[in-house]
Amino acid sequence: MHVNRVSRARKQATMALAVSALLGGALGLAAPASAAPKAPDAPAADCSDAYKIEQTVDGGTTWRMCWHYNTLSGLILDKISYQPKGEAKPIPVLTSARLAQVHVPYDDGEAEYDDVTGTDFGQALQNLSPGECPGGTIKTVKVPHRGDVKGLCTTTRARGHAYRLNDDESTGGTGKVYTGQGKDLLVYTVNKASWYEYITEWRFSSDGTITSNVGATGSLSPYDYDGGDSRGWPIGKGDQAKAESHAHNVFWRLNFGLDGSPKAKVEQYDSTVTPPTGQGSPTTKTTRTKVTKELAGDRKDMRWWRVVSGAGKNKDGHPRSYEIVPGASNKHAGRPFTKHDVYFTEYKKCEQYASNNIGCPAGTPSSVDKWVNGQSLTHPITWVHIGFHHIARDEDQQPMPVHWQGFSLAARDVTAMSPLTPQDLAGQNGQPPTGG
Repeated sequence: MHVNRVSRARKQATMALAVSALLGGALGLAAPASAAPKAPDAPAADCSDAYKIEQTVDGGTTWRMCWHYNTLSGLILDKISYQPKGEAKPIPVLTSARLAQVHVPYDDGEAEYDDVTGTDFGQALQNLSPGECPGGTIKTVKVPHRGDVKGLCTTTRARGHAYRLNDDESTGGTGKVYTGQGKDLLVYTVNKASWYEYITEWRFSSDGTITSNVGATGSLSPYDYDGGDSRGWPIGKGDQAKAESHAHNVFWRLNFGLDGSPKAKVEQYDSTVTPPTGQGSPTTKTTRTKVTKELAGDRKDMRWWRVVSGAGKNKDGHPRSYEIVPGASNKHAGRPFTKHDVYFTEYKKCEQYASNNIGCPAGTPSSVDKWVNGQSLTHPITWVHIGFHHIARDEDQQPMPVHWQGFSLAARDVTAMSPLTPQDLAGQNGQPPTGG
């Protein structure tokens, strides 16, 4: 079983490492056609036009960032900053953001892949047609041993309502309806890993939200139609060919640089609901736990985490932060590194991939779970894990509709008010008027 993909994966991993070695290190980088390679996980040196992405969206919000391309993990975004209307200068948010692994174990236990570091994921950047980047620009990436690939799309896309408020006259308001439609900056690539194609997408919204999704499409492996009872699903006529079920465990690596400093703090919040006694109502208490040492965190109802700036505050005097908002996830317990939903580790340059990590000295643990060893957090790196258990269906052929998994980073106290506040309401900072 799986012989074709296994041999292909080994061959591709060998090729990726060979390419990296040719570039002078285990983390080889591919630059635009007009620029030279940069050091791993570092901002582009000058953020010249070849590397620059800048876009103003609704409400006057401007996003700026640099990019470079890694021959293993693909697109990396650097020096991401956010400047809403009313802010005199850009607010640095992330030093770098990248895909850190797509781990794919099959349900029968006979095949398991790390699609980022175990296949030619970065090498197999796909050319995009204009129709795949509607209204946008396709940037050219120079990929070693392949040449120029028109593979990076930057465009904008409507997302629907950004806000709505009926300032109702019955409560003392003006009767005016305030409403606005949102538009996101969208940055994405498509990379092929064996039969699958992965769309790595980053969205930047006018209210400061950053969202990343990975969409899996392409084809089901034609060599994996031998799933036994409880491990596959019949695809096609009758009940003979059962597509093998498998998981997609996707990891992202986020290096925050809020207000231009890596010295961030991490906090965990938990809310506990107490049922009412007698005729009362339930009460809820929220507690904050300062995460001062490395953490392997697990999702729980009414639990969330935020990364807090150690260098800046908004105009209300509140520390700027970003809240981690995970999307729907199926946690896969088959490996230690897939047993947790979020990790916070102390920065180490060589720790780039959540599993099958490449580039650390020999003898160094190769997965993110083993990097959590009690070290104090002064420069935390955030790892987000979102899982999907793919039990195939007839509709998955052919080609396979995209299935998405991802997370968001929500701005929390980055600005003193919503950056989209209409001018008429700009004075309502704090408790709004209660009417007459």
